[in-house]
Amino acid sequence: MLSIILKNKKVVLASESPRRKEIFKNVGINALQMPSNIDEPNIDIRPHLLVKHHAENKAKAVASHLDDKCVIIGSDTLVFFEDKVLGKPKNKYEAYSHLRMLSGKKHSVYTGVAIIYKKQLVSFYEKTIVEFDDLSDKVIDQYIETGDCFDKAGGYGIQGISSQFIKKINGCYFNVMGFPINKFARELKKLLIEVDNENI
Repeated sequence: MLSIILKNKKVVLASESPRRKEIFKNVGINALQMPSNIDEPNIDIRPHLLVKHHAENKAKAVASHLDDKCVIIGSDTLVFFEDKVLGKPKNKYEAYSHLRMLSGKKHSVYTGVAIIYKKQLVSFYEKTIVEFDDLSDKVIDQYIETGDCFDKAGGYGIQGISSQFIKKINGCYFNVMGFPINKFARELKKLLIEVDNENI
């Protein structure tokens, strides 16, 4: 269990995301949050490489200010649809555009994760396929008016008001929420065994 593996270790999330904080709290980890405050440009590489790139940069930025015995976790999530990266909408027009594109279609959600512990870095990504119901313009407009769309990649969240739009998913639910906790647990165990030679 993660709470046992990380006992007596300071865990720092290089993120201010309340959803990631909630995921960690739900598995018994009281993680500190220290946003990296770095730029996240959409460079022209494949989405799985892009989220890993951003996650690594976030973790490295925070690690530079902390003791190397901390477990530092950077992560980045994006929505990918028909060769387009759909980030957090900047305004109502962009939110509408994102949701209109996703309506009745399947899209991919990628999350990259980077872990730094005792100057060792490991990174990985997870991919989940999400299928939306058909959304009317009225429903999209009503949702945008709630303001829930603006801090979420693709303009929606699987755990909130927009959960009612999601017809089905193929893959990790928590990946769509913003952090693939199962794969993280597996990768963290491997890293700790390698670095600390612990018998986990």
